[in-house]
Amino acid sequence: MVPSFEERSAWVQLVALGLGLGGYFATAGRLLASGVMEMPPYIAVFAVSVVLLIMVMIAGHVLAAMLGTPEDADERDRLIGWKAEARSSWVLGAGVFCAITALAFDVEAVWVANGLLLSMFASEMLKLVLQVVSYRRGA
Repeated sequence: MVPSFEERSAWVQLVALGLGLGGYFATAGRLLASGVMEMPPYIAVFAVSVVLLIMVMIAGHVLAAMLGTPEDADERDRLIGWKAEARSSWVLGAGVFCAITALAFDVEAVWVANGLLLSMFASEMLKLVLQVVSYRRGA
């Protein structure tokens, strides 16, 4: 049985996000470890990562569309998406809380920015994993 287009799309987004922003965090981690505290190097790496992310998303969705006819999301797809979003949004909230707390303690801006980005990345990855698991379980 061929998975629905929404499931294939979730897989594409999961892989693209993992490659694009996973690569960013690997590089940013090395920059932080080496003591780089200015934002421009991080912005350049982030821009390259976003371009890679977009390219992988486009190629992946074209491939997903070629594997089967794209159809509109049905009630099941929307329910899976809503549940995954509800179960993963706490990660973003916790990240924002930690960032605000870090600002109160005068932590370097580069740490706060990367912490916020990491919480958004983790929240989205968790959402996509939960979507894929729901599709695989036949929810």
